[in-house]
Amino acid sequence: MTFGTELREGFKLSLSALTANKGRAVLTMLGIIIGIISVTLMGAAIEGLTREFNKSFAFMGADVLYVDKWQWGFTGGEWWKYRNRKPLKADYADRIRREATLAAAVAPEVDRSGKVRFGNKVANNVDIDGTTADYAFVTRMDFDAGRFFTDEESRGGRPIAVIGKDVANLLFLNRDPIGEQIKINGLPFRVIGVRSTQGSVLGLFSLDNVVYIPLGQFERIYGTRFSATIGVRAVPGSDLDNAKEELRGVMRKIRGLLPSQEDDFSINQQTAFTNAFDQMIFYVGAIGLFVTALSLFVGGIGIMNIMFVSVTERTREIGIRKALGARRQAIMVQFLIEAVLICLGGGLLGLFLSYPLSMLLDNFLPTAMPVSIAMLGIAISLFVGVVSGIVPALRASKLDPVEALRYE
Repeated sequence: MTFGTELREGFKLSLSALTANKGRAVLTMLGIIIGIISVTLMGAAIEGLTREFNKSFAFMGADVLYVDKWQWGFTGGEWWKYRNRKPLKADYADRIRREATLAAAVAPEVDRSGKVRFGNKVANNVDIDGTTADYAFVTRMDFDAGRFFTDEESRGGRPIAVIGKDVANLLFLNRDPIGEQIKINGLPFRVIGVRSTQGSVLGLFSLDNVVYIPLGQFERIYGTRFSATIGVRAVPGSDLDNAKEELRGVMRKIRGLLPSQEDDFSINQQTAFTNAFDQMIFYVGAIGLFVTALSLFVGGIGIMNIMFVSVTERTREIGIRKALGARRQAIMVQFLIEAVLICLGGGLLGLFLSYPLSMLLDNFLPTAMPVSIAMLGIAISLFVGVVSGIVPALRASKLDPVEALRYE
């Protein structure tokens, strides 16, 4: 008898045994089902969060440096040090533009929260950003309509504004906002552009609830006491670390720091968030992996015990098969297939249940379930089936046919 024939025969016998004990087979699958649901939902949540994170923070630009009073990310007990730093002035941007050879575009940004009105419609808690013309180049801004303000308009302090998509939808539903006059904290501004949709940061707050105005107009409304953030886009093809070191030297010169004094500013970049996010995902994944491994271990032990019971119940059957010439290999394959079928069935049921559960989870966390996660679930099921079935299968294959036939 060839191995292929033994494989087909073992599959038929295993399927027949599982069909005869449907209830026991389903109960045995529960541990695997829970384990596969755990690993699938964890993978879907990590994949969804990663995609949402990459989309949310893409606006920052991988080649953009941000000079700020504050250090982004976790600062531990040093928050007081950053709080006591002198504010960064928006006009630092002009010095950086003149002296930094690796800076392609430089733009200061100062923001406050304000109220925007058009007619009898009001948008509250809008992010009012004061900046310069270069901001459009630093952020690679796209527009649904209109344009950004020019350098002449910015330096002249013209009362013009570029609005985000949320503001446009709220104030100008079914109406072209270009050329219309809005009021920001009671002062009139003419709309010249609508920025394309930016989305939200991990679904927590919108990036489209914003209005951009020339820096001079911002200072007219809010004053000059607030610290600015200065965005610096590196020259294409340049090394970002070199650009960062050059920017640091320029800033130390601007701030008048002695060689012995530490920086009283921070140069931040996108990696401050990506590193923190990767660390968070690592811990989430580790916890999820522990829970999943525990579920699969319990499920695997349960399957192994049931397979030992199955071997004991079918001792006479094994003896008869051996007496009729069945090889040890055929017996082992039969019981190994049975264990694998139980795990594979549990894995498929787990995947079937994971899809609606992931849609439910999507109401609280962004999720995504690519084919790779489903394939991972099936692969884990097969692995657990082989591991949990190998010992009972070996025991069955080693039974003495004479002793087996005497078994009652």
